[in-house]
Amino acid sequence: MNIHVLSLFPPMFEGVFQHSIMRKAQDKNAVSLNVVDIREFADNKRQVDDYPFGGGAGMVLKPEPIFNAVESLAPKSKRRVILLCPQGERFTQKKAEELATEEELVFICGHYEGYDERIREHLVTDEISIGDFVLTGGELAAMTVIDSVVRLLPGVLGNADSPIRDSFSTGLLEHPQYTRPADFRGWKVPDVLTSGNHGKVDQWREEQTLKRTLERRPDLLEKIELSDKQQKIIDRLTKEK
Repeated sequence: MNIHVLSLFPPMFEGVFQHSIMRKAQDKNAVSLNVVDIREFADNKRQVDDYPFGGGAGMVLKPEPIFNAVESLAPKSKRRVILLCPQGERFTQKKAEELATEEELVFICGHYEGYDERIREHLVTDEISIGDFVLTGGELAAMTVIDSVVRLLPGVLGNADSPIRDSFSTGLLEHPQYTRPADFRGWKVPDVLTSGNHGKVDQWREEQTLKRTLERRPDLLEKIELSDKQQKIIDRLTKEK
């Protein structure tokens, strides 16, 4: 996968892209990460913004630099152009899985009062928001989405089952995890996890997954189709609660 990021502040990505899983993904040739300075594609003295027609506070990003940059990066037939903005679709694990199947992703990070509307209408394929709040720019949102997508690429994570078991990948929250020591300050790991009985471990994890989801995000249970077994567990947990 090739990922291109359009930003007014490219140095913001240096730390994120050069460490941990992002660095490993590049070393394994699973992804190529390219950060582009929008100002390099401006026609007039690197000016990327201007006053909005009709008046109003703030400045608006001009269309020319954005169009010029995107069109220089990837063929139209292959690219998926993503605009990070508060008005976009709420980002989810399902969206990350969808984007992880693409060959070319282009992320546009905005600043100031927003974008010229023609960018949305004639260039962008997706608008994404990471939550109902406003950031000073799209860089942090882009980092979040890219990290979520890259870790799903084949071979990036050491254990192929890791992304499958993550919270939200199954529509439910992940079960509790424990590691050594088995007894820490008197707080002991559940006996079932040290029993060696894999069948009972799987059963415990499934129940804990359902219990945690019921307690913390019951809305998720309304969005998925539970098996008869899972529904019985939910019914029992609800009664106990």
